[in-house]
Formats: sequence, C-alpha cells, structure tokens
Amino acid sequence: MTGRPGHAPHPPLTWLYAPGDRPDVVQKALVSGADAVIVDLEDAVAADRREYARSATAELLASPRPTPVHVRIAGKEDIASLVGLPGLAGLRLPKVARASDIHRVAAVAPDTHLYALLESALGIENAHAIATAHPAVRGIALGEADLRAELGAGSDAGLDWPRGRVVVAARAAGLPAPVQSVYPDVRDLEGLAASCAHGRSLGFFGRSAIHPRQLPVIERAYLPTAREVESAAEIVEAAAESAGAQALPDGRFVDAAIVAAAHRTLFLAARR
Repeated sequence: MTGRPGHAPHPPLTWLYAPGDRPDVVQKALVSGADAVIVDLEDAVAADRREYARSATAELLASPRPTPVHVRIAGKEDIASLVGLPGLAGLRLPKVARASDIHRVAAVAPDTHLYALLESALGIENAHAIATAHPAVRGIALGEADLRAELGAGSDAGLDWPRGRVVVAARAAGLPAPVQSVYPDVRDLEGLAASCAHGRSLGFFGRSAIHPRQLPVIERAYLPTAREVESAAEIVEAAAESAGAQALPDGRFVDAAIVAAAHRTLFLAARR
C-alpha cells in the first residue's frame, strides 16, 4: 500500500470508539482486539462531562499504550491537554470543512498525526485540499451521520458519491485508503457485513466500530477470502515465471496493475 513516509506497514483495520468519560469502557476497548482505539471527547460525551473526560484521557495517555490510542477532540482545550503525551497516536478532527481547519490545529500540534473527519457538503468539496493541507495529515474519513442529515440522503445510496470522492481524494494525496464510518445498529451484524462489503468495493479499508461485537464482522469483510488468496498466489506465480501482460490458462488476463493488486491481497492475508 502506498502512503506518506512514516505510515505503518499494516495500517489499522478496526478502530473502536469509546467515550472519554467512561474510563472503564476505554479499558475494555483497549483489550477488545481492535487494531486502534478512538477515545471520543466529542459526540459521546455530554458538555458538562467534557472536562472530566479530558482529564481522564490525559491520565490514560501519560504513558505509551500497546494499542494505538487516537482521540476525537471537541475543541482547542483538548489539543492543549493532549498534544505531546507519550500515549497519543493521533488526533481525529471532527467537522473539518476547509484546509484552514487543519492549519489551525497543525500550528499548535505540528508533530501530531492528524485525521480529518469530513461531515459536511463543504468538507466533501474540499476533500483533496484538506488531505494535502499539511504533512501532519495522515488520513481523511467521512462522518456519515451529519453528512446524511445535511444532504437529506434518504437511502444509503445517496452517500456513494461522497464516499467515492473521499476515497479518490485520499489516494490522490498519497494517504491510505479511508476507513468506513461507523455502522450505527450494533445488533444488525448481517447489515454490517453487507455494508462493509459495499465499502470495500468502493475502495475503503477497514471500519470504525462502536461495539466490540462488530470487530470480527469488519475483519472478515475486509480481509481476503481463501479463494481470493489462492487466486492472488496464482497471479503472482505466473508473473514471476513470465514478465509482461499474459493470459492465464483459465482465461484471466494479467498485467502489471493486476499483479500489484495480487501482491496487496497476499500482503493483507498475512495479517491473519
């Protein structure tokens, strides 16, 4: 996978949200098996508990964590309290609409990895400008609940164009493929699986979750199947034996792009 220098060779596949004012829930998230945990200081925390949530999160991040911990901030007070703490892996910035929103945070946290959440029509229109606003930007993603409300999208299909826009903007900026937004119904695992399969087809990689029970479903949806691994291995083997474009005995056409995709499939399979 391509990306800016400094990206992990295996980017997180599952990101689990936990409310910052519930340290007990955060601790459970850290041992849930998620690749990364997002401590939420914004939507999941009532305004009168944000000071406590900020303090509890700063205490958590006072030392390095074996599981990467990101924080979705609610305001500039969070930045001042958290930047520089050894356990902080990155800040997730809600409601980013312009490149200037990134500039303001990067000015006070230039060495902190920043992840922009695009939750408005203006944010979608400015997706590439946001993705390239500063070297500290390490990813962009959608906040679909707010975006759906603003667009008046009555069905899931109404978000496919913004989703594709964010995928293209991220890749054009040299960033990893975006992570899918959360699936809000924690009991509908079949719906989650279908939604993940659709997101994968659009070019997303991995997904944010709001409950640990969603994690295995996301992993199964995004990691290659045994048949996909077998097919990729056949392509790589054929390419090693004969350079250039060719047709396999079963009729599949193979060129450099298909070989590269096969290598990515085998790379992902190694995560299991």
